[in-house]
Amino acid sequence: MHPKLFTFPEMIPLIGGRGIHIYGLMIAFAFLFAIWWARREARREGLNENRMLDLVFYMMISGLVGSRILYVIHSVPNYWDDPLMIFRVWEGGLVFQGGVIGAVIVAVWLFRKFHMPFFKIADCFAPALSIGHGLGRLGCFFAGCCFGKQCPIDFPLAVTFPKIIDGIAPAGIPLYPTQLTEFAAEMLIFAILVFMRRRKPFDGSVFLTYLILYSILRSLIELWRGDLVRGFVIEPYLSNGQFISIVTIIIAVFLWIFLAKRAKEKTKQP
Repeated sequence: MHPKLFTFPEMIPLIGGRGIHIYGLMIAFAFLFAIWWARREARREGLNENRMLDLVFYMMISGLVGSRILYVIHSVPNYWDDPLMIFRVWEGGLVFQGGVIGAVIVAVWLFRKFHMPFFKIADCFAPALSIGHGLGRLGCFFAGCCFGKQCPIDFPLAVTFPKIIDGIAPAGIPLYPTQLTEFAAEMLIFAILVFMRRRKPFDGSVFLTYLILYSILRSLIELWRGDLVRGFVIEPYLSNGQFISIVTIIIAVFLWIFLAKRAKEKTKQP
């Protein structure tokens, strides 16, 4: 509920008066976890560790750019007065689905360039995506973005944001805890993916499971979101996030059928 962890004293040159944003800190933690997880999974799967770290770096950059671009597209009018706001990602304003799209596009290009197995490596990264997104949602909670609709005052899980200068969420009214709900759900998805990765029926199944579960989660969370910046395809019935989720589920199910059939055919070969 407080965007900044602390603010540097005014007498410090260059950074005086500036603060450490919790949102940016959570994104940094997510990147560090992704690096640690990539090295861990590379050893477990017998993959090139250095190549995996290269992938993490390029995918993080492309994911950050993609998530910011989609956010800016959703809220273009807000940036006319101060275009430099586009680059202040530490203050909040990322759309996770845009990050996944950006990272996957760059990943496909890199995997083709280095002749690496896309779906096998995608399975390795999927749990880290869930943890990273969960940490990002904690950052959203402290920044006040992605807030929920107003809820009944007696709702036991309601959150009420204080009135502060840098706050984004409406202050003083009970809201549905959409950010915390999504964080908890992402931790559950992480547990499912970790359990599944040693029992997966074919390469790509863990990654596709993540896409399907997250898309379902996002579609449900959108029902209780109160921020209008995410935009709508059909207002107020179908938000941009729900539309992207539906398309993602369709693509993921198609790929699941295709990859499962291909894996079955390989097992039949002598």
